[in-house]
Amino acid sequence: MKKGRLVLIDEIDGQECAALVVDGRLQDLLIDSAKAGRPQPEAIYRAKVLRPMKGQNGVTVDLGNGRTGFLKQAKGLSQGQILLVQVLTHAEPGKAPPVGTKLLFKSRFAIVTPDAPGFNIARKIRDDDERDRLLEVAHEALAGAPEGLGLILRSACEGVGDDVVFDDIAEMRALAEKVGAEADAGQSELLLDAPNPAIRAWRDWADPEPDEVVQDKGILEISGVRDLIDAVCLPGVPLAGGASMIVEPTAALVAVDVNTGSDFSLTAGLNANMATAKDLPRQLRLRGLGGQIVADFAPMPRKDRRQLEQTLGRAFRADGIETTLVGWTPLGHFELQRKRERIPLSEALVK
Repeated sequence: MKKGRLVLIDEIDGQECAALVVDGRLQDLLIDSAKAGRPQPEAIYRAKVLRPMKGQNGVTVDLGNGRTGFLKQAKGLSQGQILLVQVLTHAEPGKAPPVGTKLLFKSRFAIVTPDAPGFNIARKIRDDDERDRLLEVAHEALAGAPEGLGLILRSACEGVGDDVVFDDIAEMRALAEKVGAEADAGQSELLLDAPNPAIRAWRDWADPEPDEVVQDKGILEISGVRDLIDAVCLPGVPLAGGASMIVEPTAALVAVDVNTGSDFSLTAGLNANMATAKDLPRQLRLRGLGGQIVADFAPMPRKDRRQLEQTLGRAFRADGIETTLVGWTPLGHFELQRKRERIPLSEALVK
């Protein structure tokens, strides 16, 4: 397999799929989950308020076609009120997905934010001249925009030509204005579908720029990436030095068990745990797992816990999916709470 940062777009089991491979290693995987029949994250609906959920500080909203969502902290809303909502995360089967009223229109270089005025630039862009240039383009692209429309410039726009960034912002602005104009136009319905894997790959894997993008039927098989995807479907994950971790989703949580294997040295536990900490975000991301994560790390000296926590923190900060490191339990397990941005791979691949 080629070295470098490769993006492969194909179909898997009849569903569109995008794979990010870095130096021969499967780094990320996006599969169209529309077959699951549930509202998808980022989709925007014109919704109608149904009823408050007692004890949950929120209301259910009608999304149309028999679908509902759950809106938290919905003070001041009345039954029957029409509003725009965006799906925030995937929901478990049988549950309404969380939705929010703060809409985001994301593209490759910018995020347009209705009702959140102001201009923000990714902190990764540090050069003052570059920041000034991009702000000038942004102000020009949003000239005459409706009051309250804001903008976030993403790190991928650094060094990109003025016209390209301008067109990207203008497209998102036009989309935001179009959706906003339909806020009170009728009954509950889908106004903007969630992006498919090809669009998300183009948008979210732009920084750094891929060395090669291939969109071709059968490329996953030809390249050997399908074998890498099949390996992710297995619970066992081999680690350096003969160690391994087992990732097992259950109805209540995701259990992670770490084994040292044939290594019987004094540092075997720490070595296996550190290897797990570095690879755990990737494994959870590829498998589409979120919610409560409980890791049963291999035995190691208590003094090494701080080192392991720091490694976990760095790994999950680089991951990009919101994850909270809760900490150690009285039984010595480590707990994490992770946003459900994707449905489990096992569900996405159901034919």
